[in-house]
Amino acid sequence: MATSAPTSSAAGASPLARLARLDWRLLAAPVLVVLILMMLVVPLPTFVLDVLFTFNITLSLIILLVTLYLTRPLDFAAFPTAILLTTLLRLSLNVAAARVILLNGQNGDGAAGHVIESFGQFVVGGNYAVGIIIFAILVVINFVVITKGAGRIAEVSARFTLDAMPGKQMAIDADLNAGLIDQDEARRRRADIAQEADFFGAMDGASKFVRGDAVAAILILFIDLLGGLVIGVLMHGLSLSQAAQNYTLLSIGDALVAQIPSLVISIAAGVVISNVSTGEDVGRQLLEQLFRHKRVLGIAAGILGLIGLVPGMPHLSFLLAAGVLGGVLWLRGRREQQQAAAPEPAPEQPAAEPEEVTWSQIEPVDTLSLDVGYRLIALVDRTQGGELLARIRGVRRKFAQELGFLVAPVHIRDNLELRPGGYRIALKGVEVGVGEVFPDMLMAINPGQVGGNLQGQPTTDPAFGLPAVWIQPGQRDAALALGYTVVDPSTVIATHLHHLLQMHAAELLGREEVEGLLSHLSQRSPKLVEDLVPKLISADRLRKVLQNLLVEGVPIRDMRSIAEVLAEHAQQVQDPDELTARVRQALGPFIVQSLSGANRELAAAVLEGQLEQILLASLRADPGQAAVEPGLAQRLMDKAKDMMQNMEAQGASPVLLTVAPLRQFLARLLARSAPRLRVLSYTEIPDTKQVRIISTLGA
Repeated sequence: MATSAPTSSAAGASPLARLARLDWRLLAAPVLVVLILMMLVVPLPTFVLDVLFTFNITLSLIILLVTLYLTRPLDFAAFPTAILLTTLLRLSLNVAAARVILLNGQNGDGAAGHVIESFGQFVVGGNYAVGIIIFAILVVINFVVITKGAGRIAEVSARFTLDAMPGKQMAIDADLNAGLIDQDEARRRRADIAQEADFFGAMDGASKFVRGDAVAAILILFIDLLGGLVIGVLMHGLSLSQAAQNYTLLSIGDALVAQIPSLVISIAAGVVISNVSTGEDVGRQLLEQLFRHKRVLGIAAGILGLIGLVPGMPHLSFLLAAGVLGGVLWLRGRREQQQAAAPEPAPEQPAAEPEEVTWSQIEPVDTLSLDVGYRLIALVDRTQGGELLARIRGVRRKFAQELGFLVAPVHIRDNLELRPGGYRIALKGVEVGVGEVFPDMLMAINPGQVGGNLQGQPTTDPAFGLPAVWIQPGQRDAALALGYTVVDPSTVIATHLHHLLQMHAAELLGREEVEGLLSHLSQRSPKLVEDLVPKLISADRLRKVLQNLLVEGVPIRDMRSIAEVLAEHAQQVQDPDELTARVRQALGPFIVQSLSGANRELAAAVLEGQLEQILLASLRADPGQAAVEPGLAQRLMDKAKDMMQNMEAQGASPVLLTVAPLRQFLARLLARSAPRLRVLSYTEIPDTKQVRIISTLGA
């Protein structure tokens, strides 16, 4: 009910109210483009033409003034788009005016509106020959001088900007690694570099619009002239001279009305492209740099004064210019004298002594860190479509759901010491995994049964060591058809990270994580947590028990069962290993189910009877640790490895059953040679499960 009231009020709002809340800036560009397209096909009255021609001139002047006050080209990043839209506007006005001229040109100078009439009469004095010459001069200035120069500068700037991108990226990485800037500043600078490359590339293409506009203006003028003569003489019965007078003046007026804004836009493009970013606008740069040197002003004033004294020269013009430069020189000298007479500023205080080294200057070691090469920066940058951050969040979520506790966030940073596509995963500052990916390729992993080979760069899956091939994105469907597993670079890194987190789960469980587990459990069972820690067991002993479980791949999601077992036995049993055994017995049904699934049978291997007796005898001789002859231990590890591989080949989970006193010893002994072999005691098997012996381990 609470949410229905705003909805109903919004639905019942009047159309005028909704229209008032609309952001009209979102409609500016679409409306302008639609109007431009309409002008190409819809006849316009002369009054509307006058308004649009005036708007075109106003818009071009605004763009020119904006460019003169720019401090850097990227401050007007929409300029290439503005060039395209203004070019389309001028061409559409030319088409609309040509339609009016050809339809009504027989009526005289005012047939196409007051703006075209004024440019045809006032600017060129009503003489169409002068109009053609003035138009030709403007086209030459625009096409040959301004547009050609601006286009060349844009082309060179785009090329140099693209060539300098790798060096600028490396400079940003160097500043970031040196601590001179933070991640946000580095991200902003990288975005500026990418935007700068896009801007100059767009300006290189936009300059072609201006050149094409100048060519189109010439063609439209001659089409209007020829068409007007034909229509005036043949259709309206005008004399050749009268038709030439009417249609030529109207065509010249139309051409000048469109060519002057085109010339203004070309000047604006030249100003933007030729501007060197110094933090000041063009006007300040020119004034400060032209009149910076007094000697230059003095020499120029003297030369102009000498020329003004030569007989036959225009004395007033040259002497006036010399006087202006002399006045500027005198004002500068007076200002410098006033500044010199001003009191000197107070001396600066001596630099403060360096601060004493404190504990705050020692940065802590990250629990988990991921270093990436500079080519992988795009994978972690959301603005560039990077998905690695989202994948890592998914890995942490999946790890928490599987093992029962939340690991620390992963600190990601770029590292110039790595290969461009390399990455390194560290746990508490110690490297635990490395790899290399190619951000513009895909990894096709061979799961063991594929229907053919792929062309690409052979490699190995960093997480599980499976053979793989780096392929182009276009080969994805072919690889899937052959039976390969195709993943992107972000998935490769995320999968490798998840595998390493599972391998080092016990090391990731610290005091902070244990406190988080207890806090989470206390929300559901507050009395249990209150009675357990620290009354019955210390937090360190609890952490040791949980780490023992994680070392052997047992999740600690069922913290309530673990806490209840510890609450029952913690006073009588002090050894964390013995407490772990008691907890494992309570978690036995869960452990066995994770290995056998829904099957009622558990396929397992057992120890050879004689070997079991030897190991029990050695354990009785030294209760702390079974003393096994080294040769026997090595043969036992080799046999366990072969047995694990055979059981996996049969499709069964590798499980070894033994008596409770030997379980922990065998689990630790065989962990290195047979890491996927799970060692269970008979006491951990629930009564509902039947055991099927499929192998015997002997040495």
